[in-house]
Amino acid sequence: KNPRKARVTRRFIVVEGLYMNTGDICPLPELIKLKYKYKVRIFLEESLSFGVLGEHGRGITEHIDDIDLISANMENSLASIGGFCCGRSFIIDHQRLSGQGYCFSASLPPLLAAAAIEALNIMEDNPDIFQTLRAKCERIHKALQGISGLKVVGESFSPALHLQLEESCGSRENDVKLLKRVVDYCMNSGIALTQARYLEKEEKCLPPPSIRVVITVEQTEKELDKAASLLKEAAQSVLN
Repeated sequence: KNPRKARVTRRFIVVEGLYMNTGDICPLPELIKLKYKYKVRIFLEESLSFGVLGEHGRGITEHIDDIDLISANMENSLASIGGFCCGRSFIIDHQRLSGQGYCFSASLPPLLAAAAIEALNIMEDNPDIFQTLRAKCERIHKALQGISGLKVVGESFSPALHLQLEESCGSRENDVKLLKRVVDYCMNSGIALTQARYLEKEEKCLPPPSIRVVITVEQTEKELDKAASLLKEAAQSVLN
């Protein structure tokens, strides 16, 4: 019960709240059961879920307070740079003393620190934006269903979803080239998309090639509908 007197635990479950590579949410309740069964700590990366999930945008842990360490970058929801790490006091105290990233990294420029603080203030003062964002995510997720040749991958409330080929061309290289033609078609018509990038030689479970679609709360319904319509047009032109 006293973490300072407990045996040293150096086994970790490292997961993302929302996976950037797939748009899936991690099964946190099941992982917490494994945590206690095997006496491990959970390290949760919330760069995509912070500012998205939860009633107040505090991430997947807003309603589940049983995580040892949380980290997230400040580039997605806070429109700044850098990141933060938080957890139980005895873990953070140790990190302050021993973490090289904390000891030797440069401080955030004042302008970007102020921008991050203001973004947090906006999130706190306007909690309705999270419901608005989720509604827009569900709107584009539904609009992209049924595109001939493509399938939607990811949770309907995720701000990052993926479009994969329904059927592979036979090789990963050819799949990538075909999806690039779809991306280029959209780019030439004023819609910016990107192909998902992976460390192909290092990743153990490599997802299929995909187009990543990212939604923000500032995008209007008209813009989302235009993007969905153009994607359908691009798929019909390139894949058929």
